[in-house]
Amino acid sequence: MSDATQGQPATGVVSDAKAGNWVDRLLPAWALPYARLARLDRPIGWWLLMWPCWWSVALAATATGTAPNAWHLALFMLGAIVMRGAGCTYNDIIDRDIDASVERTKSRPIPSGQVSPYAALMFVVLLALIGLGVVLQFNTFTILTAFGSLAIVAVYPLAKRVTDWPQVVLGFAFSWGAILGWTASVGSIGWAPVALYFGCIAWTIGYDTVYAHQDKRDDAIIGVRSTARLFGEHTRAALIIAYGLTVVAFGLAFLLAGAGWVAFVGLAAFAAHLMWQLTMVATEDPTSCLNAFRSNKIAGWILFAGLAGDALLKLT
Repeated sequence: MSDATQGQPATGVVSDAKAGNWVDRLLPAWALPYARLARLDRPIGWWLLMWPCWWSVALAATATGTAPNAWHLALFMLGAIVMRGAGCTYNDIIDRDIDASVERTKSRPIPSGQVSPYAALMFVVLLALIGLGVVLQFNTFTILTAFGSLAIVAVYPLAKRVTDWPQVVLGFAFSWGAILGWTASVGSIGWAPVALYFGCIAWTIGYDTVYAHQDKRDDAIIGVRSTARLFGEHTRAALIIAYGLTVVAFGLAFLLAGAGWVAFVGLAAFAAHLMWQLTMVATEDPTSCLNAFRSNKIAGWILFAGLAGDALLKLT
């Protein structure tokens, strides 16, 4: 795959990535645009895609009285990294004209000319093939269930053009792992992962609304829609509802799975973290929004620690 010859050189930085990140420091120049397309310099996205998978694996473990399957956790981490990369690259291909008009995104590899749309498409195919290899390691039911998310992923980049609720579509796609982690462990579906799935959707609406506030001025100019623009000055109240529904749905999932007290302690700490986000975020400050958004990596660790700890306690 060759870089486009026009526009910004391959060593040009992306404005919304941390300066001096490992991609910029360690990778050769030819690989930089593709690593940036896959968002390897901004890992929070794959963490957010991975957490529903890991939570579901741990939830299944506490329900069945086993330890969380380490092999499944490793597969879901790899799958989250490559499929998040594929999804972001696909999204960038579709949104290349929009990204060129938004201050935060115009330095990305495609609108800046570092990578041609065709080369980016070939990169999507490569990542998708790696993702397929990961999925094929699971049982047949999980493989078939995984393919059910492809239609949602395909339409997500278009959602912001036709609805004020693209974050809901993102939630449907990013939360699919809440089903897959359970089916990979149990081999069938159940009500507990369904409740977890809907909780993850509400969580995604919350954190991505915060994220979208970074672009709301540019979005208003070019006609891109989002819950950030929809909620406006009522965003904090909307986040309280979204995060409240998240905690309630997770609590229901835990009850349905027969989780013990350690899991609920983790849920309480998770809820406290979400409340802290609400107190620290300022929707008119892009830096505040980005920091609150990124803090959901810590929220994920808190909830997973509670579930995994509960499963391990049941083994003693």
